[in-house]
Amino acid sequence: MTVLAASQVVTPMGVLAPGLVEVDDGRITSVVPTTGPVPERILAPGFVDLQVNGVEDVDVAAACSPADWDRLDGLLAAQGTTTWLPTLVTAPLDAYADRLDRIAEAAARPGARPRIAGAHLEGPFLGGAHGAHPSALVRPPDPTWLAALPPVVRLVTLGAEVDGAGDAIRALSAGRTVVAVGHSSATLDQATAAIDAGARLVTHGYNAMSGLHHREPGLVGAFLTDDRVTVSLIADGVHVHPAAIDVAFRCKPDGRVVLVTDAVAWRAGRVGSIGLTHDGRAPRLPDGTLAGSSLTMDAAVGLVVQRVGVSLERAVRAAATTPAQLLGLHDRGALAAGRHADIVALDPTSLRATGTWIGGHQVHG
Repeated sequence: MTVLAASQVVTPMGVLAPGLVEVDDGRITSVVPTTGPVPERILAPGFVDLQVNGVEDVDVAAACSPADWDRLDGLLAAQGTTTWLPTLVTAPLDAYADRLDRIAEAAARPGARPRIAGAHLEGPFLGGAHGAHPSALVRPPDPTWLAALPPVVRLVTLGAEVDGAGDAIRALSAGRTVVAVGHSSATLDQATAAIDAGARLVTHGYNAMSGLHHREPGLVGAFLTDDRVTVSLIADGVHVHPAAIDVAFRCKPDGRVVLVTDAVAWRAGRVGSIGLTHDGRAPRLPDGTLAGSSLTMDAAVGLVVQRVGVSLERAVRAAATTPAQLLGLHDRGALAAGRHADIVALDPTSLRATGTWIGGHQVHG
């Protein structure tokens, strides 16, 4: 048995100060208050990132060798991420099969490492707000191609307003695939129709979508007011102003906000086939369009707590509990008895990750 102590332990019932997390055979057996001297740190459930295109120098679409995936494992563990979705951006339809096969192979590797819960397809079935995606490759949903997707695909982002969106959402949602709306110029009515059809997430809220106008609320108006849908946010202070992040947290019920990084291989200067450069704050195309981020999950938690004023408990739910629930992963995402012992230790001042455990094995710190 392993016992981890901390000055603060974030649980589904609140923060224990101080507390103990007891682990046996890879699972949490108990989370209890304690007394006496303990390390000055915060223990929280390991983070679950639904959108990772790459990290630093490794692009997911180009990751071919065990060394590439090991490098991604280490970079993710260092930021407290213990479950993630490798994300593939818009590409020709025939380019996805090999990439999805490599993701499935990486997910099957044994050992204590950040768990790949599946793949996220962000495109090519996008709406009218392409952002950094190559417009020439964006296309309407192909029902036959979608029906043949392998089980490794767990999340698909598509445009709410495109021809065939409703049918595609219903077909995907009938299985284990979560459907998100994003990169979309949808009206409020079109966005609502997509949610009615089964869309459960809005991908990187505010970015690459129809904004809030008092006569046409757009997709932003839909995600702010429709309690059925969860919104993901890139909380790097560049993609979304802290005040707009605050609006989302104020409007959405608890458990309806997710933090994502949308990280790319910015040191390698690419995401898929798209070239980019880093301007010192975020990756961009040559014309200045934002192209993913260099954000880490611990930094996202820190920003929403320290600059937005969101409580630590709610920030942790957005970074761990809610994304796990969205994927149906009820065995993780919270420090509670019976869950996987996927745990991150955070510095109480900076909220940066200082230690990470996966299945009770320390993999960082």
